[in-house]
Amino acid sequence: MKFVHHDLDVRTGDSGHVRCEQVPLRAPGGAECAGLHSTRITLDNPRQLNSYTTEMVKDVILAFRRASNDRACVAVVFTGAGNKAFCTGGNTAQYSEYYAGNPEEYRQYMRLFNDMVSAILTCDKPVIARVNGMRIAGGQEIGMACDFSLASDLATFGQAGPRHGSAPDGGSTDFLPLFVGIEAAMQSCTLCEPWSAHKAQRLGLLTGIVPALIVDGQPLPNPLVIVDRWTDEFGRIVHGDWKEGQAKVQGRALLARGTVDLSRLDAEVERLVFKLANTMPGCLSKTLESVRKHKLEHWDRNKESNRAWLALNMLAEGKTGFRAFHEGGKDCREADFLLLRRRLAEGATWSDELTDEAISKARAAASAPQQGGVS
Repeated sequence: MKFVHHDLDVRTGDSGHVRCEQVPLRAPGGAECAGLHSTRITLDNPRQLNSYTTEMVKDVILAFRRASNDRACVAVVFTGAGNKAFCTGGNTAQYSEYYAGNPEEYRQYMRLFNDMVSAILTCDKPVIARVNGMRIAGGQEIGMACDFSLASDLATFGQAGPRHGSAPDGGSTDFLPLFVGIEAAMQSCTLCEPWSAHKAQRLGLLTGIVPALIVDGQPLPNPLVIVDRWTDEFGRIVHGDWKEGQAKVQGRALLARGTVDLSRLDAEVERLVFKLANTMPGCLSKTLESVRKHKLEHWDRNKESNRAWLALNMLAEGKTGFRAFHEGGKDCREADFLLLRRRLAEGATWSDELTDEAISKARAAASAPQQGGVS
């Protein structure tokens, strides 16, 4: 077996899928502020929806450490390439083909993942998540570790764990209740139904959202989302919920007519960076540390036991779920949950045969291997 290299050393930093750039600090009028900049860290794997490989995780850790120690850096902007995804979590091709069935290897990988989250939470500079698209699974977790989240209103937010053989214990079970409360966090973490950016903002997950769809030269709110009313006829809150029926069909048609323009998102990020620069640096750092303690209290308490469980889970449900996602087709990338539950209730034990049986429907639907990311 050829091992994956999990050490942080001189070989780290060459994944080719993480970009680290200095962006000049600009005043609202556009004038550059000499000698100061923000650092933009970009997950550059758009073909796989910016899912992160092991090498990318190592590159992110080092990028945050460098930005933290950069005296001229006033803030870090963390984002993904393109306009489809911020990040969809761990790279399922690698999960399925290497880590599935190898708990000790996944345990080493999870050390790196935990260090990535901790590198964000302990960065000496404020960290802004620039959410340019899907923020799902592990992408949601590293996004919540950031101090601020500014998003395109076309972005989506959510978890994938229980539907793909894992638990959202890379940060979501720690952080999400702090943002949105226990009930909403429970729904997101267990049902894995994505939220719109409008709903995520309403629930308190985001700093702000901006329109990104341009139709006939004009910016429009996400046409797939209810944004023109707060409640339905029964008084239930519907603002930010997904449209259904004919309204959904019309929304899709409008979306297809438009183009995605993230310039307003970039302008909003630039404004926030400048506001943060206009504070006392030491006082700002101490304030970041004090507010982050609420996240760190839960993260530091649970991250090691969660790492151990997630590693052992790769022998059973993790192995099955990630293989189903990776080997399945566009229309089916999940295990047959009901078959699996029935076979376990009948007394079946975990084996390669049970895994193959549980993912047979996904395999049958596959015209070609699908790749993406979950965590």
